[in-house]
Amino acid sequence: MVPLELIGVRVEMPANTPMVLLRESDGAHRLLPIYIGSPEASAIHYALEGVEPPRPLTHDLFLNVLGELGTEVTRVVVTEIVDRTYFAELHLSTPAGERVVSARPSDAIALAVRCGAGLFASTELIDAVGQEPEPEATEDAAEIIDEFKDFIENVSPEDFQ
Repeated sequence: MVPLELIGVRVEMPANTPMVLLRESDGAHRLLPIYIGSPEASAIHYALEGVEPPRPLTHDLFLNVLGELGTEVTRVVVTEIVDRTYFAELHLSTPAGERVVSARPSDAIALAVRCGAGLFASTELIDAVGQEPEPEATEDAAEIIDEFKDFIENVSPEDFQ
């Protein structure tokens, strides 16, 4: 298993489709973008922002029920992709022992964010669909500022005609 970190929820343009963006915590920091529905995107966003609704939303309710049953979500694992559909598992610690329940990644991530459970992906999935991150700019901020200062000092009104 590969540990992941949640980068955030984004909207992919021009289709205006929400996605959750996960990144490998160690190693190559490959990205795992997963398209999700708008309600799930809102649920994840609210949890990331710490929004506390006056009444429990669906994912909050589910965690409350699990807690009343003495069960906790210990981790979420995005396991595979089949026909462009991602699959995930909720790993639960129950009074009767460890249990694994199949879930949509968006719902599983919404739960994990709320309860602090770890996010993971199978190694096979990351190797198959993990995207290499964009190379970072090698120029540092000081160089950029120096270039801008040089430009400002040497520019004249005639340069804009």
